[in-house]
Amino acid sequence: MGFDIDKKGEHVKADEFVKEMKDRHEKAKIALIMFQEEMKRYVDRIRKEAGKYRVGNKVLISTKDFLIELMKRAMKKLMEKYIGPCVVKKIISENAVELELLVLLRIHQVVNVRRIIKYHEQVEGQKKIPPPLVKIEKILDR
Repeated sequence: MGFDIDKKGEHVKADEFVKEMKDRHEKAKIALIMFQEEMKRYVDRIRKEAGKYRVGNKVLISTKDFLIELMKRAMKKLMEKYIGPCVVKKIISENAVELELLVLLRIHQVVNVRRIIKYHEQVEGQKKIPPPLVKIEKILDR
């Protein structure tokens, strides 16, 4: 009396189920690997390398995610796209750098490289022409 574990019988339905589950598992693994490779290709296409930034380089920082209150501006559409220049103090990783920022900005000094661009000095002899001043004679109501 009792149950013999070592006894092997013919369990056709169970064997078919096991084979089907193994097949599905393999197909799922292949699909996940293909999806991971596709996502890596997509992300690598837009990823910037921190290797092109060196300690001491001047960069501009994007104001895209800054709050309006932080920039003390009335409208976001009138804000500058980039502010700076800021100096790269330290390279943290391939995707992050530490900047020497103004205390007035009140943001974290470690910034993702997607939020910065290289600052190019003006060429010697290049003039910085300010926009002409316009005198407003009268404001018309709508």
